[in-house]
Amino acid sequence: MDQNFQTSFIPKKPVVHERTEAKRPTGLLVIFSVLILLSVFVAYGGVYFYKNSLTQSITSKEKALELARNRFEPGRLSELKTLDRRIKAANGILANHVAPSPIFKILEATTMKTIRYTSFSYELKENGMVFVKLTGEANGYRSIALQSDLLSENKDILDPVFSNLALDTKGSVLFDLTFSVQESLVSYKENLTKGAYADEAIYEPVDTGAEVPLELEGVKTN
Repeated sequence: MDQNFQTSFIPKKPVVHERTEAKRPTGLLVIFSVLILLSVFVAYGGVYFYKNSLTQSITSKEKALELARNRFEPGRLSELKTLDRRIKAANGILANHVAPSPIFKILEATTMKTIRYTSFSYELKENGMVFVKLTGEANGYRSIALQSDLLSENKDILDPVFSNLALDTKGSVLFDLTFSVQESLVSYKENLTKGAYADEAIYEPVDTGAEVPLELEGVKTN
């Protein structure tokens, strides 16, 4: 028995190599897109709810304010407005109120016994100064010269000048005295704040430019 095996290792068909293409990472891109979309929705929802909450809060406060307004009677509101105007007017008067008591205290402390003042007046100037004028009499010209030196030494008395010197029938020397002081020295409001009037009587202010009798004799000796 003839056993012949014919074995051929040559393929009858050409070998075809299959190409495997790498898959793109589409999964990560989709997840990333979804996360961005969700973030946008969450942010939009937060803004929407915050806006609604803010609107409700404003509406609630407006209602509370309107309710509070309605609790006050119109007549009561008118009275409060009138009172407010009066308080403001009083503050304005207080700010411009002038009390000459500090000037009197200076004169009392610096005036010699041989000097006597008989009248006093003052005038407010636009430059923030107070112009003071006094009339008086002295025992002699020497007393006036010494008194002028004493006033010049006081830091609150500015530019003291004695003028219109004349002898009366009794031999006394009549004179006019003028000087200036800072408005802050006689400001009632500033002195009240400092407590200058706590333990003393307050002099009534003199009308601007008005001259009033004054009996002030000196306590300072020659």
